[in-house]
Amino acid sequence: MGKYTKEDIYRLVQEQQVKFIRLQFTDILGTIKNVEIPVSQLEKALDNKMMFDGSSIEGFVRIEESDMYLFPDLSTFMVFPWTAEKGKVARFICDIARPDGTPFEGDPRSNLKRVLKEMEALGFTDFNLGPEPEFFLFKLDEKGEPTLEVNDNGGYFDLAPTDLGENCRRDIVLELEEMGFEVEASHHEVAPGQHEIDFKYADAISACDNIQTFKLVVKTIARKHGLHATFMPKPLFGEAGSGMHFNVSLFKGKENAFYDESTELGLSETAMQFMAGVLDHVKGFTAVINPTINSYKRLVPGYEAPCYVAWSAQNRSPLIRIPSSRGVSTRVEVRSVDPSANPYLAMAVILEAGLEGIRKQLTPPAAINRNIYVMSDAEREANGIDNLPASLEHALELLAKDDVAIKALGEHIYANFKEAKEIECEMFRTTVHQWERDQYLKMF
Repeated sequence: MGKYTKEDIYRLVQEQQVKFIRLQFTDILGTIKNVEIPVSQLEKALDNKMMFDGSSIEGFVRIEESDMYLFPDLSTFMVFPWTAEKGKVARFICDIARPDGTPFEGDPRSNLKRVLKEMEALGFTDFNLGPEPEFFLFKLDEKGEPTLEVNDNGGYFDLAPTDLGENCRRDIVLELEEMGFEVEASHHEVAPGQHEIDFKYADAISACDNIQTFKLVVKTIARKHGLHATFMPKPLFGEAGSGMHFNVSLFKGKENAFYDESTELGLSETAMQFMAGVLDHVKGFTAVINPTINSYKRLVPGYEAPCYVAWSAQNRSPLIRIPSSRGVSTRVEVRSVDPSANPYLAMAVILEAGLEGIRKQLTPPAAINRNIYVMSDAEREANGIDNLPASLEHALELLAKDDVAIKALGEHIYANFKEAKEIECEMFRTTVHQWERDQYLKMF
């Protein structure tokens, strides 16, 4: 991962004997899509002349306006190490453009770039993200389909032999490092079969690219170990769900705009205003950072998932935590994001909400340094602690009322996201679930 010219790409392709190129992009729901071309078509791709049918992609365009172009980002060139056996495969992550070359407003990556320009207009140069994605590993059956059987009974920070996913996790780390990732830590998480791998922060676009690449690597290497990796937020009832905490920070050049050594907490006025904006709009954008029916099975009390709108520099029960590092590492940790979220859209709504807090010079409520989970309803109300929406349906209703969140998505993405999620809610509502059969089949 670096800055490449076209000449660099041609040289690397030849040196590494690359046979195929994947032109990747992400749809509105966060699913990775790609067009694969033989290396003979590389010049055409680098000249931004590769076209695809946008009407076949979720939330893109209607059939009568289907022509879309893939603009490869040369800095995202990467060779997949595991593809060497049958001719190496490399990839570019692409922006989507209309036939006239203008950015397509339904492309989540281009949309995030639009919001970043608003940030720059306020005098900031960078918005950095350090993600903490969690996932589960399940065994495959004899047909190669995923089961609900985990391959270990490990707990938080356990070691082998209790943690039988260690070898798989280690191979994932090795592949990531070979691809240029700087992996900072990997460990077993709270639930059986649950894991976390943390990699170094990067600028907003690169970090979101890295999340998408990370998911692809995890699923690919898990399959080689006879396992299925899932980023589903809550696959097992009664166990902790998977989160993807976002550690974010604003910069002006090399200076962290969130740091001020003269204050008691070492947080600048900008940091407090940014945090106030996020807290002010988090209920409105929860549908974006927790975008599935299943997301709300995770956001319940008792499993460390933050379901209360509050912040603290001391404990982990509020939605926002301020990690203890200061100086260049000063950051705001948004803990309610889950790994089913489209990272480009999640970053867009968090950034837009934070910028709104800065524009309006908002002040956050007082920090909550007690364990919110053990507070009574009356205590939470007395402390002004609000609840996140408890269902996707409710979250969509709140999104429709939040102009800042809608602005962050843009009208095209918002309309298509809303439609897709309303269909998801209706399908869930009308489906007869096993729980209902277990409860009612013999009773009535």
